[in-house]
Amino acid sequence: MIRKFLVLTLMLICFNIAAQRTSSSPYSFFGIGEQYSQSTVEQSSMGQIGVASSSNYYLNFINPAANADLRVATYSFGLLHNYLTIKDNTGSQSASSTNLKYISLGFPLGEKAGFSAGFQPISEVGYTFTNRGFDENTGDLNSITRFSGDGGVSRVFGGFGVKITDEINLGIEVDYSFGKTNNDILNQRADVQLATKYSQSSIIRGGSVKLGGQYHRQLKNNLQLDLGATLKLNNDLSATGTELLYSLTIANNGGERPRDTTFNREASGEFNSPFSTNIGAGIGKINKWYAGLEYQFADALSATGYLNRSNAAYNYESSSRLSLGGFYIPKINSINSYFERVTYRAGLRYENTGLSVNGDPTSNNFTSINDFGMSFGLGLPLGNGVSNLNIGLEYGIKGTTSNNLIQENYFNIRASLSLNAIRELAWFQKREID
Repeated sequence: MIRKFLVLTLMLICFNIAAQRTSSSPYSFFGIGEQYSQSTVEQSSMGQIGVASSSNYYLNFINPAANADLRVATYSFGLLHNYLTIKDNTGSQSASSTNLKYISLGFPLGEKAGFSAGFQPISEVGYTFTNRGFDENTGDLNSITRFSGDGGVSRVFGGFGVKITDEINLGIEVDYSFGKTNNDILNQRADVQLATKYSQSSIIRGGSVKLGGQYHRQLKNNLQLDLGATLKLNNDLSATGTELLYSLTIANNGGERPRDTTFNREASGEFNSPFSTNIGAGIGKINKWYAGLEYQFADALSATGYLNRSNAAYNYESSSRLSLGGFYIPKINSINSYFERVTYRAGLRYENTGLSVNGDPTSNNFTSINDFGMSFGLGLPLGNGVSNLNIGLEYGIKGTTSNNLIQENYFNIRASLSLNAIRELAWFQKREID
């Protein structure tokens, strides 16, 4: 029954989201787009912590070593709905978008190992903004430039974890990323009959490897200490595509009529992602409460070939993230109160995104784009009490209005189903005949 329900639900959700999947952030202009955290809804609700923790019933996208503690087959998929308000020094506007967050499956391999696999969007391009130019002497409008883009990058991944001892887990995750992005720049000048348009289309491919480790130690008073770390190795995302520059006329209804092509050429490049380290620690009582602290850091991303658009307008720098979060369950086996069995989650996150932008072309004043978020979530038990509906809320601020830049105030609503099929473990066990 669970399998039939899962397949039907996934088909409906994927069909619906495929038509809606888009970003609304102007910062999706840079690199491979607005990047999503590679975490579950449960982890996002706790400030994205998860490198040190593990569970018998929940998947962990942050540290593959946690797969070793899986004790039941677990299906999980998540959705993200984003409300975004964009502000600058002159005004503000709002937008919203809905995205598939992930589809995944995990299951134990014997008593000391586990495996998980899934599909997950990791970045999105979806922006449209206009720059107006004015004559310095008369103040009249003399040009309009429209920037627009769409597309994104997703990944398929597989992770394996194994218990080396009762206290130590080790794991490895391998993924393959793929996608397509489109970026256009349309310029129309006053008293010029034809507009010009630069169009860039990129097909992106690449893989990465992440290594993980966890240490769990039982302390006095039923407390457990968790330590964890992951190392994501250097990896490249290659891009092949085309660059096209041509003139056109714009009809009254906004339609475009291409005229003369200046150039149409193939191009290639790479995004070089640096070595990334994530370390964390946590303490708590199993099935009662947990509190954790996590720090992730990496050197600056770099780009080569036609992707190297870093110039006087922006560049890349080292990135980092500091997260604090946890959960609380009043009474996991309560008979009298459903809400005592609910998992309550909360967290804080502060991130230097690794992007630095110069909002004033007449100066060399770069501003780091930082991101601060506060999150809260609920884990609502379903059916057998092991499966859960997880709901997460997050409010955050990204960027700043200083230095002629843009500030984003966002509100994220996340939801996921974590379905644990205890009986269906027979899929992975050898059948015996009495």
